[in-house]
Amino acid sequence: MKNDILKVLISEDEIKEIIKRLGKQITKDYMGKDLVVIGLLKGCNPFMADLIRQIDLKLDVDYLAVSSYAGTSSTGDVKIRLDLNQSVLGRDVLIAEDIVDTGATITTIKKLLLHRGAKSVKIVTLLDKPAGRLMECYPEYIGTEIPNEFVVGYGLDFNEKYRNLPYVGVLKPAAYEK
Repeated sequence: MKNDILKVLISEDEIKEIIKRLGKQITKDYMGKDLVVIGLLKGCNPFMADLIRQIDLKLDVDYLAVSSYAGTSSTGDVKIRLDLNQSVLGRDVLIAEDIVDTGATITTIKKLLLHRGAKSVKIVTLLDKPAGRLMECYPEYIGTEIPNEFVVGYGLDFNEKYRNLPYVGVLKPAAYEK
């Protein structure tokens, strides 16, 4: 598996530092608010688990399972495969996402949550890839910006593989051109 990685883009230690910084800022910004952190499955798992441990507030956690990718590209068609278990009505919502690329998924989900009556909806993402944007989307909390390369690891996958890498790496083209 590690032989399929062209280069490590963000190390395990760098990820830890990014998450500490994000957790500290989110704690400050959401003090006294009714916060629910919603993860977009499956990619959010490692990031969200580590992030919520760095947020020093009472908060609720929920998940949406969404999909919009086939292989290495977005289809542009966002499908909800698993919905929330609780209402967001009148709540401050923070969407936890592994990567914001085209902006299609996150824009669709943000509109949906606002339509359902969320008081506010903001986005925290480990990785921001603005070069891939097809829609205007500006996450409020960004771990780090990355170049327009196909990345895997720390929750990010290619055909459900590589999520378990402890770092974010660039996948060799040979690994997905098979």
